[in-house]
Amino acid sequence: MMLKSVTESFAQVIHGLKVGHLTDRVIQRSKRMVLDALGVGLLGTSTEVFHKVSRYSKIYSSNVSSTIWGQPELRLPPTYAAFVNGVAIHSMDFDDTWYPATHPSGPVLPVLMALSEALPPSPKYSGLDLLLAFNVGIEVQGRLLRFSKEAYDIPKRFHPPSVVGTLGSAAAASKFLGLSVTECQEALAIAVSYAGAPMANAATQTKPLHAGNAARHGLEAAFLAMLGLQGNKRALDLETGFGAFYANYSPKVLPDLDSHTWLLDKQDVAFKRFPAHLATHWVADTAVSLRRHLVSDEAPLPIDRIERIVLRIPDVQYVNRPFPSSEHEARHSFQYVACAMLLDAAITVPAFHKHQINRPQVRQLLGKVELEHPRDNLPNFNSLYCEMSVALKDGAIFTERSDTFYGHWRKPLSQKDLQEKFRANSCRTLSCHAVERLIETVGNLEDLEDCSVLTTLLKEPSPPKIASKSI
Repeated sequence: MMLKSVTESFAQVIHGLKVGHLTDRVIQRSKRMVLDALGVGLLGTSTEVFHKVSRYSKIYSSNVSSTIWGQPELRLPPTYAAFVNGVAIHSMDFDDTWYPATHPSGPVLPVLMALSEALPPSPKYSGLDLLLAFNVGIEVQGRLLRFSKEAYDIPKRFHPPSVVGTLGSAAAASKFLGLSVTECQEALAIAVSYAGAPMANAATQTKPLHAGNAARHGLEAAFLAMLGLQGNKRALDLETGFGAFYANYSPKVLPDLDSHTWLLDKQDVAFKRFPAHLATHWVADTAVSLRRHLVSDEAPLPIDRIERIVLRIPDVQYVNRPFPSSEHEARHSFQYVACAMLLDAAITVPAFHKHQINRPQVRQLLGKVELEHPRDNLPNFNSLYCEMSVALKDGAIFTERSDTFYGHWRKPLSQKDLQEKFRANSCRTLSCHAVERLIETVGNLEDLEDCSVLTTLLKEPSPPKIASKSI
């Protein structure tokens, strides 16, 4: 008997997993991921990068079309709807983060939402069908990441959503479209040739394209596999295949279905409370504790009394931005997040607007920040910490440390706070009625008979705002 290849084992798992394999914990965790991804995607429709990619995508037309979330007047072919909605999800770096490091939901959910609308109305696809395909896409990403030690650290070369996300998108689409084992295998092989984006474009408007492209390319890979396009049937086995993206690549055949366990059952995701690189959340947590030593109640921060601010964090070069000049750079700046939290005691979506970044007191404070990289503080989302010291001109020094912030998988957001984040992110795009119906519908997704109900709710716009002068 011929030994199974790694690629074939993935295809068999993708094809063979059934709704009955889903556990209660996986269902509950993945519903939280769906709700959060919808919310940050709706918020992302207000960004400049979203407007650019949606304007670009209008050049494509098709008899089959899918909804752009929160934009009832704009419909696109499924692959481009997945692209634009994927960009929206990652446009503010506000989407979920897993371990080993990637943003798992953005490349997968837009694909399934687009397909749920674009496929023939009979047979209907249920909420459980959507949850199964979503979790197949998440599972494939997690399994691939575990084939290399390099993937456990914060990335330096390739942005993971553009790599494993593309394969996760292809797997989810293959499951939802009902591809055969052979077609699933081909879809994975095709997706490998679509995968990959370098980290050089972190902290720019191009980075959100990584999630959008992963969604689009994975769906295209599944469509092409359905048409019989062939790739290397051992694409996941080879260093010249998927191994090209990761050093020390050591793939393993997946366990048979009768012993299948879900990675999401063992490893939860992190949900962010503000839109910035995950590593900055330890910094924000530490800064808010330090602020209590420096000011009481709502008094302003005594900037002139501060001699220096020392951040002891891992050496992550693309999040080391001493004087960020754009919102995307500020989202990837240890220094900016520390100063903004010290000044304002909280960080919200507007904290990354250009006029906030360029405030004179922010620039003054940024000039006092120094970074140190302790040897035991490794660039790893599971073990990193932030220690921060503020030295005053009178000689006083205050130090605080954060090992785990609220929202990390070790300290998950409560369901109430996750729902509040969703409301805040979606209320400017959708009506209050649609927002509450979405919370309720996603909360009961496993009981939904027709998952295209979700996209119907995403087309219900908010009432027009009365024009008023900005404060």
